[in-house]
Amino acid sequence: MVKAKRILKWQRDPEGMRIRILEAAKQEFATHGLAGARVDRIAAKAGANKRMLYYHVGKKDDLYLAVLEGAYEQIRVEERGLDLEHLDPPEAIERLIGFTWNYFIRNPEFLALLNTENLAKARHLKRSTKVKSMHSPFVEMIRTVVMRGVANGDFQVAVDPVQLYISIAALCFFYLSNSATLSVIFGRDLLKKEARDERLDHMVALVLAALTGKSTAAFGNSKALKHRAAAAHSDA
Repeated sequence: MVKAKRILKWQRDPEGMRIRILEAAKQEFATHGLAGARVDRIAAKAGANKRMLYYHVGKKDDLYLAVLEGAYEQIRVEERGLDLEHLDPPEAIERLIGFTWNYFIRNPEFLALLNTENLAKARHLKRSTKVKSMHSPFVEMIRTVVMRGVANGDFQVAVDPVQLYISIAALCFFYLSNSATLSVIFGRDLLKKEARDERLDHMVALVLAALTGKSTAAFGNSKALKHRAAAAHSDA
């Protein structure tokens, strides 16, 4: 009787079950990688069983690809809500950098999934029929911002929007994914709030200086500058 009720509940809410499976799978793959992930653990965390999991999503590789696609879809959806089209170009780029930085901080499992898939040479992502179409509107949004900046004199050069986004993502990703080793090497806690704020200020100044041709000093944040000065004084 209990089993029958459980099946009826699953049948009444198939989308809810799929969402729970994908969320549990995202945490499992982010923590253990593809090779170390276990379908039994995913099913248990989702309140399902393996038969239900296979019915809703598919085998382990299919589940992993669905998680990857979902992770990319989530960040693209939030990026579309930044309203970059209605901001002055320098402000739009600053907002994009700030969003990317804070999104990576808030979603460490996204970085873990990227690491796993890059180790696999994007073998699973190449099977996706969705990911490329997700990125096209986003690239066009950045292109529009850059072209507006060039047209009104804010920016000096019409940089490739793909290169620009890769540079922004790289500035954020490398710092966070290597923060443990970098903190030891340089004797700083790079994940302290002050250090994170300083990093964001540095990235904004670096990118806007490249786009505008101005000095990075023109984009310095006064709080971050004071923090750097205090740190330099204490190191002396």
